[in-house]
Amino acid sequence: MLLFQGPRAAATRVVRRVAGLPSPLAGRTVLITGASSGIGRATALAVADKGARVLLVARRAAELEAVREEIEDAGGVAEVFPCDLTDGDAIDKLVKDVLAGHGAVDYLVNNAGRSIRRSLDLSYDRFHDIERTMAINYMGPVRLTMGLLPAMRAQKFGHVVNIVTWGIQIKAPKFAPYIASKAALDTFSRIAGREAFFDNVTFTNMRFSLVSTPMVAPTEAYSGHGETPEHAADRVVRALEDRPLTVNTRVADLVEVANVVAPRATDFAMALAHRVFKDSAAARGKKS
Repeated sequence: MLLFQGPRAAATRVVRRVAGLPSPLAGRTVLITGASSGIGRATALAVADKGARVLLVARRAAELEAVREEIEDAGGVAEVFPCDLTDGDAIDKLVKDVLAGHGAVDYLVNNAGRSIRRSLDLSYDRFHDIERTMAINYMGPVRLTMGLLPAMRAQKFGHVVNIVTWGIQIKAPKFAPYIASKAALDTFSRIAGREAFFDNVTFTNMRFSLVSTPMVAPTEAYSGHGETPEHAADRVVRALEDRPLTVNTRVADLVEVANVVAPRATDFAMALAHRVFKDSAAARGKKS
């Protein structure tokens, strides 16, 4: 039973790989949201390659079927569960169907999300941006987690990986609704992990920087930047296997320290960045 992470987890990983032992994911059930594209799709393929049974969740059934076929063509096992994660009733049905078919989910990857990069002065009459972002980035994953958590605790094993953002540490301008929603999920999960600690159910918050996915495509400044979904998926797999509390970037760690040590100076630097880096055409309501 693995209750503690850190150096011990790293040592276990090294021993496992040197000895050629199978992944802890082999034979386990892994549910991944947002599995039709981007990080979710890449993670589903990588997890299936480790021998896990993958439950694919997203709104787009046709795209999910394509991922399932790709997994099965490679010898893996996958099932498709189309679901709108902004619909509470749909989430409850998803939980019911999954538990009926599998008894419990061993691993959950809360990947589905929505990003909005828009200054507040362009958002005063767009409160729906906040509502939509909270619905998919916080309310949806929390409702799904709460639905699956009792079975995890009953079987004395479970791990939840949340795809959040380094913005939680940086607090970058133009991302207030997005970062706030991810910060809420980050905090919920840390507390849930403490309550489920003695049931061997753990949580990882992955505070990614920029990943080149369809979600960030509307912001032209991001074109050609960021890590690939496949590289991000490799990191998600390591988090599933090793179960760390958080996965941060060094840059975000440094900025987080600056926010504490020199908050006004950091505010000044971020305010300058806000002026220099303009809103995208999409944020301004223009096509280009």
